[in-house]
Amino acid sequence: MKIKTWLLITFFIVMILPIAGAYSLYVWINAYYQDKNVAEYFEKLTELNQVKSILENPVHYKKNADRKGIEALTNDQLAITLYSKSGFVLYSSNPLRLEYESRESVFKGLYELKQNYNAFTYKEPVYQDGELLGVYKIQLVRTDWVKGVESRSWLVIASSILLFLLIYFALMMLLNRKLNRPLHELMRQMRAFAKGEHVESNLVARKDEIGELAQTFLAMQDEIETARTHLKAEQQQKELMIASISHDLKTPLTAIQAYAESLQSKALSEEQQVEYRQIILTKSETMKHMLDDLLMYTLLQSTNYSLELITVDGEEFFEMALSDYEQLSENQGFTLEVTCDIEGLYAVHPKQLQRVIDNLISNAWRYGEISTTIGLAAINAGKCPIWCFDFMKPALAKHDGMYIIVQNSGQGVNKENIEKLFEPMYQADTARTKAGERGTGLGLNIAKQIIEKHGGTVELISKEGYGTAVLCWLPPFKGEIS
Repeated sequence: MKIKTWLLITFFIVMILPIAGAYSLYVWINAYYQDKNVAEYFEKLTELNQVKSILENPVHYKKNADRKGIEALTNDQLAITLYSKSGFVLYSSNPLRLEYESRESVFKGLYELKQNYNAFTYKEPVYQDGELLGVYKIQLVRTDWVKGVESRSWLVIASSILLFLLIYFALMMLLNRKLNRPLHELMRQMRAFAKGEHVESNLVARKDEIGELAQTFLAMQDEIETARTHLKAEQQQKELMIASISHDLKTPLTAIQAYAESLQSKALSEEQQVEYRQIILTKSETMKHMLDDLLMYTLLQSTNYSLELITVDGEEFFEMALSDYEQLSENQGFTLEVTCDIEGLYAVHPKQLQRVIDNLISNAWRYGEISTTIGLAAINAGKCPIWCFDFMKPALAKHDGMYIIVQNSGQGVNKENIEKLFEPMYQADTARTKAGERGTGLGLNIAKQIIEKHGGTVELISKEGYGTAVLCWLPPFKGEIS
């Protein structure tokens, strides 16, 4: 039950119980009083009849009458008052009596046994030969009744206090069980989690707001622990990256230092000096490329870094972007097949998209088999170059946008390593590379992040013994640059 519903029901019960208890006491006391009234009424009526026979004697209503018999009847439980027909008090057992009462007051309520809180009162006129002599009034004190009322009043007060205390303590116990204890337990679990402990909460089984809060807490715990694990992995990855790149930079730097020291020797021929200078330039370019990759990877990891895209004509831009790789491929020992069949507008960052193509071509050189053909294409979705592998054609399944395709022939990549190739610092076995060349291991990851910032996707398809293709899909320009 929800806590809100439980509180409303509890509040209603707390409001109703005192009323129900008070009403029950009232009914009980009222029933007692009614039974008591009936018994007392007949008891007083019998006592009254005994006194009436004496008070009806006409002698008592004459002047200077001897009323010792009446005085003998009176006591602290019985009071008698005699009135003349004009309202003068002839006799009263009350020492604080009045000497006169009005006829209206005297003759009011005759023959009626009135039941007041502390006494029964009865009045009746006395006649002789049809002539009114006076009126007598009898008061029968209800001592037992008053004592009973007082004792039961204290009983009602004590019962009300007891009922209130019972309700109060029952409510406190329920609140402690329903709210206080679960909240303290949840707070304890939160403090334990804050100290680094993993918490398993049994509060999630509750079907109320505390159960929902516990579920939210556990979900938050899972998210934080996942984030911690991710941050730890990232930190380890960064440390590995720094160590790896430091090691990789050390190799060309050592070579540069060695050849630079050799150039200081006058024993080198002119041809050797030219060769050594070329090696130094090549190693410097390698170091520059590695540092550029590291800087680009760091920028792409930043949440504040975004690419400023511009709108370009697809045919014009990609014809220019795919040019100038033929001679470079020949220098690496490959034949390059270029296909550019694209129409429409696209939102791109020219420099970064060119970096993607450079990285993919570099990987194709590094992992391709020498003297084979490398395919490079920019085509609209739905088209397929004639040179592409049959096993990659089903992947060209999108119906809008365009594909950048880089394909090489070689040993290929097994399924276990395909996803890993996009991870930072992961490199295929150097035995498969051209002359064991190594890069930073960031090229594919950088290409993937750049394409995703263009709103596209990257997919690597490979078949062992045939080769590998990387497909980069870009969406068409729809009138807005996000």
